[in-house]
Amino acid sequence: MRPLIMLTALLAGALMPVQAGINARLREYLGDPLLASLVSFVVGSVALLLFVLATRVPLPSLAMAAQAPAWTWLGGILGAFFVTVTVILAFKLGATGLMAWIIAGQLVASVLLDHHGALGFAIREASWQRLVGVALLFGGAVLVNEY
Repeated sequence: MRPLIMLTALLAGALMPVQAGINARLREYLGDPLLASLVSFVVGSVALLLFVLATRVPLPSLAMAAQAPAWTWLGGILGAFFVTVTVILAFKLGATGLMAWIIAGQLVASVLLDHHGALGFAIREASWQRLVGVALLFGGAVLVNEY
């Protein structure tokens, strides 16, 4: 089971620059990064809605949804920010440069989240080995963007 999970994560990561390129190209046709991001989210939301309906995922009651802390509803805003930034920067940084900085940022945030056990993540110490790995990724992002 674990190799399948890792392969699925690898596929999701591999599709990120593809998504960025598609959305950046859509921006050229629509003329605005916010419109391209909006269209991307609408198409994605419709696809998810159809998938939920097709698989008959039971919907929670409004009372259940209301129990969620207010901050748990921010994921969509963060997703909109991410997609819009990739639309704006994809062709400026190139696929490799964009993904290098995104991955470096993801690792910094991930080390902090793990170290503090924030948002429900299991506590995993920010060891010197992890910090060196993040530093190497930052160095890689610099090299990718300079050369």
